[in-house]
Order: sequence, then C-alpha cells, then structure tokens
Amino acid sequence: MLEEVIRYLDPKPGEVVCDCTLGGAGHSVELARWVAPDGLSIGIDQDDMALAAASARFEREVPGAEHRFLKGNFESLDELLVQAEVPGVDCFLFDLGVSSPQLDIPERGFSYNENAPLDMRMDPGNNTLTADEVVNHYNEADLARILRVYGDERNASRIARQIVRTREKAPISTTLQLVEVVKAGIPAAQRRHGGHPARRTFQALRIEVNHELDALERGLRSAVHWANPGARICVISYHSLEDRIVKHVFAEMSQGCTCPPDLPVCVCGNVPMLDVKTRRPLVATDEEVRQNPRARSALMRVAERLDTTSA
Repeated sequence: MLEEVIRYLDPKPGEVVCDCTLGGAGHSVELARWVAPDGLSIGIDQDDMALAAASARFEREVPGAEHRFLKGNFESLDELLVQAEVPGVDCFLFDLGVSSPQLDIPERGFSYNENAPLDMRMDPGNNTLTADEVVNHYNEADLARILRVYGDERNASRIARQIVRTREKAPISTTLQLVEVVKAGIPAAQRRHGGHPARRTFQALRIEVNHELDALERGLRSAVHWANPGARICVISYHSLEDRIVKHVFAEMSQGCTCPPDLPVCVCGNVPMLDVKTRRPLVATDEEVRQNPRARSALMRVAERLDTTSA
C-alpha cells in the first residue's frame, strides 16, 4: 500500500520520518525521497539481516539521504528515539507482521511452504522463546487458546489435541512436520477452502513467540507522544486483533472531555491528542492484491497529532 502510505503520511522536505518496522526498507526509501534533501529517515528493526539489507538499499537507491537505523523493537520506541537524538517526529509508519524477506528465508521458520526448524523469532539474538518451545512444551489448553485468539482458528482445540498426541511419540521439530499435524487436526472438507490450512496456526505461533500485540500498544502510544503537532501516524495491520488495538488506541486518544453532559465545567481534563483520518480501515486495491497476494489482508488506519500546547 505504498501509494496510500505516501498520500496519507504526506512527507515534506526537511521532515523527520520514522519507519518503526523497517524490514526491506521499501517504504523508507520512498519516504526518504520525499523528505530530501534535509530530512531525516529513522528506521527501526529487531532483525540484523533487515538492518543490513536496508542500509545497502539506501546507499544504492537514495545515496546521501540522511538516515539512522536502530536495532530494537518498537515497544522500546521511547529509548530508541532518545538514541536517535531527535526532538520529535513528523511521520510514523508501522507496517506490522513479518516482512517478505523473513518469509522468503526458509531457515527462519516463518513459512509453511518450506521445511525448516520451528523458530519464528524476529530477533534471534535476544529472544529465547521459539515456536519449537511453544509447540512441544505448552499444554493443550494454552495451545488451543493461542490458536483461537491469535489465529482466529476455528479448529483450535482439534489442532492443539493433535499436536499433543503427535509430540507424545516424538517432538515436532520442523515446519513441514507441523503442517502435517495441523492438516490432521482439520476436517478434510475444511482443508479444501480458505487458503493454506496451516496459515492461521503459523500466524498465531509467530505472534506468541514475538509478543507482538503487547509491543504494538506500547509502541503506538509512544509514537503519539513523540509526534510533532500535525504529525501523521499510519499503521498497516494484517490481523483483526492488531487492527482492533490500533482502532482502540486511536479512539481513546482522540477523545476529549468525558464528563457527564450536565456538569457546567469540565473536571476530567481530557484533551484529544489525535484526529483520526480513517473511520474505517483502508484496504489494498485489487491490482495490488494481484501483484502481491500478501496484501489481501492489509488494513490501514491513519491519525494526525493535534496541537495540545494551548489546551
């Protein structure tokens, strides 16, 4: 959704932009062109491979563009922006989920189409929890909860039961082993519809391993506080739970006085910090979905930081 990102973030020369999910730097490179020549591009990613690839891409496609790439998770946005030594940010972008380069490297264990160890860590250097640990050591009830809540998996209980039965005989150690276990837990008629039968299970495990939902709310709230007056915040999510968190935070921080209407004066002191620009999430165009099937589940929400200095 690059065109929509540029349109709603509306980056201007000299501004500071922060891509909180740098990945392959596709968005960041384009944003850097718009804020040139005096703007600053900040990129955050917890993946060393992503940071190295993004640096190489910047040197190749936008040589000379000022940028600061920082290793970390956007849940630590406050500390990272202090490290970046900026007083505020004009454009924030969160493009959630796993990046295409991570999906395309089989040994990372994110893909259900390639055989690899069950890993799924976005930051292997700092995160000790792996998908292998979840699959082989969580109890059946916790597995079912994760699959149901994080994956919207209707067969969560059946798949969890199948995982436990299978691992009693031998550990489930690879992605394709897990795919077969998931298939065995889903009725044959259902496996013929709705995409790959393991898609929701892999999504749920990835979210659990990387604590993605907790990180999202913390990072989003931090972004609002670092945003300059008039700054734009854009979030692209790929899961209903992610989108629900974004919607909730935007709604809460756009709310003003909550006092009962019969009070003569406000006593709550609530001041709206955001103006939500997308009452309903934007979705990818049919053309983009044809070119990039991974965009079919993208949901984009945008808000603008209000000036509260005089409130």
